[in-house]
Amino acid sequence: MGNYITSKPITSMEGAFSVEGLNVIVTGGARGIGRGITQAFAESGANVCIMCRNEKNGQIALDEISAQTKGNHSYIKCDISSHDSVIAAKKAYFEKYDHLDVLVNNAGIGSKPPFLSEHGLEEWHRIIDTDLHGVAHMVYEFAPVMRDAGNGGTIINISSVGAQRTPVSDEQHNAPYNVSKAGVDIFSRYLAIVLGDANIRVLSIEPGPIHSDLDKDLPAEAGKMFEEKMPAHRFGEPIEVGAFCVYLSSPAATFIRGVNYPFDGGQLCVM
Repeated sequence: MGNYITSKPITSMEGAFSVEGLNVIVTGGARGIGRGITQAFAESGANVCIMCRNEKNGQIALDEISAQTKGNHSYIKCDISSHDSVIAAKKAYFEKYDHLDVLVNNAGIGSKPPFLSEHGLEEWHRIIDTDLHGVAHMVYEFAPVMRDAGNGGTIINISSVGAQRTPVSDEQHNAPYNVSKAGVDIFSRYLAIVLGDANIRVLSIEPGPIHSDLDKDLPAEAGKMFEEKMPAHRFGEPIEVGAFCVYLSSPAATFIRGVNYPFDGGQLCVM
C-alpha cells in the first residue's frame, strides 16, 4: 500500500451535502462572485474567513454575514498579488482558526487595453500578478498546512470560460486575463495530482456571464447578446456560484477531482 489518505464514500444521503462547521477561506470574498460564495458557505453553516485588500468592503461583508448567520466568521486584509501580504494573512488566519478545510481562490481582476498598446505590458503584469500568481501565493502558503494536518480538504480555484476562448472586440481586449485563467485551470489539474495523496481535492470553476464587479468591463451589447444566444437566456448570480462551491466541498463530491467546470449557462455551447 502506498502512503496516501483516501476519502470515505457516502453511504446514505444523510449529511451528504453538509459543510456545517468547516473552516473556509474565500479570497476576494467581499464583492461580486466572491460575496456570493461567502454568503453560500455562511448560510450553510461553515465558518468563513473573508480575505480581500479593501478593508471597508471586507468589514461590510463580515458584518452582513455575521448578522445573518451563526458561525465563527472573520475578515483579514490580504493582497494576494503580494507574497508577503499572503504570508501575513496566513499568520493572522491561524491566530483565529486551528485548521483550514476549504480554500476558495476567487480574487481576480479584468483587463481592457490591447496587449500591443502603450501600457499593454504593464497591464499584463498587473493581471497576471493577481489572477495567476495570487492563486500560487495562496496555495503555496496554505496547501502544505492542509497537507500536513492530515485531514484532507478542498481547494477551489475560480477560473473563467475565458480560459477556453479569446473574444476580442473594439471595447475589450482581455489577453492577460484569458492567459491567467488558462494557467489556473492547468495549475488546478497539477495540484489535484500532487495533493491527491493527502486527500486534498483540487478543481476549478469557470464562470461565464455572472453579475459581478466585472460587468462594467463588458462591451455595451454583450448583455443582450448573452441573453439572446445562451441556452439559459440570462446572466448567472453570485450565489449560484457559491451554491456550486458548497456542493463541491461537501461529502457528496469527494470523488470529484482535477476538473475544470464551466459554469456558464451554456455559453460555451453557442459562443
